[in-house]
Amino acid sequence: MKGKRQHSLRNGAKMAAAVVLSVAIVSGCSAAPKQETARSAEEQTVKTVKVQPITKQKIGEPPEQVADVVPAVQLDVIAKAGGEVTEILKKRGDYVEEGEVIVRLDKTDMMLQKRKAELQLQSSLDALEKARQDLANSKTEMANSVKKMEQALAEATKAYNKARNDYDQGLLTKAQLDQAETQWKNLTMDLELLKQKQRTLETTDALSQLETQAELARVTLQELERNLSNFDIKAPTSGVLTELPVTEGMTVQPGFKIGHIQKLDKVVIKAQLTEESAKLVRGKKELTYYVPDGNIKAKAPIKYLSDVVDAQSKSYDLELEVANNDLALKPVMKVQVQLGEEEEQIVVTVPTLSIVREEGEAYVFVLVGDTVEKRKVELGRLNELNQEVLSGVKEGEQLVVSGQHQLKDKEKVQLAGISAE
Repeated sequence: MKGKRQHSLRNGAKMAAAVVLSVAIVSGCSAAPKQETARSAEEQTVKTVKVQPITKQKIGEPPEQVADVVPAVQLDVIAKAGGEVTEILKKRGDYVEEGEVIVRLDKTDMMLQKRKAELQLQSSLDALEKARQDLANSKTEMANSVKKMEQALAEATKAYNKARNDYDQGLLTKAQLDQAETQWKNLTMDLELLKQKQRTLETTDALSQLETQAELARVTLQELERNLSNFDIKAPTSGVLTELPVTEGMTVQPGFKIGHIQKLDKVVIKAQLTEESAKLVRGKKELTYYVPDGNIKAKAPIKYLSDVVDAQSKSYDLELEVANNDLALKPVMKVQVQLGEEEEQIVVTVPTLSIVREEGEAYVFVLVGDTVEKRKVELGRLNELNQEVLSGVKEGEQLVVSGQHQLKDKEKVQLAGISAE
């Protein structure tokens, strides 16, 4: 019995030791998972993101607008005289120089009027010349008469003075003295009257009426000569004759449009812009234009950009002024106007997928140190993969491109492939 009890005690001790060892092992094993779980939870609170530097890229081609080529100067050729068309010297499409005759009208009647005016002028001039000669002769004769009268008066004065002396000496009778005095007085009065006539002759404009008649005849002739030149209808400017709706034998009236000339050594490129396009152009001094499927591409100064929208077209008028000495640009041609330059297409961009949109606003996340900043951005043009950023970020900053939709502003993050410490 005693042997059996000892054996049972030894077995109980072994079992107790086994139980203690098992508890110890279980306790040790359960402590390690708790530490691992705590560390894993901490790691899961730091989100992992991918970033890339913000760069400038070409967002696309410069925006363009189709435009029309029109002449800088267009003038109608207007008949200033009326008559039958006797000769047409040019044809439609010809290049004409300023002052070159295009059409001639019948001037027979005008030539007859001119001949009559020439004869009238000559008659007036002849009458004026004769009157001038007669006046000169009259003045000469008057001067001679005055001179003779003065001589006669001088002799009468001498005779009268001698008669007075002789009378005082008793050599002449009173009747003889009175006769000498009367003769002297008569000659004195006659001389004064003659000089008065001479003064009147000198001061009176006896030729004014004839001179007026001659001047009127001269003006009439000049007017007819000017009108006569209107029967040769000339080009008012140099350019291409684009219209010529006349034929020989037809009668035209003064004011009739016989042709149209387009001055093509300088042309205007006209376009109509939307408000958005007008904003791109405003402030610029020149733009680039080119002819599709052609070899013409150049810059041209902006001649005009309207400040207000046109009420009918709902657009803004744009005009470029182009020197066209080689006449390469023709009216009714279509050209493309670039509203921006190539270098203006190199802009700050971000990938479209990196943009977070909330309540109609656009945001991106930028890595600063080990945290991210939530930036509101103003977006511009868009291409397939990227979008222009007008404000909010700068070139070279680190943009979050993966994991951004789960981020908050100022949140700590870790980069993909790098464990948090």
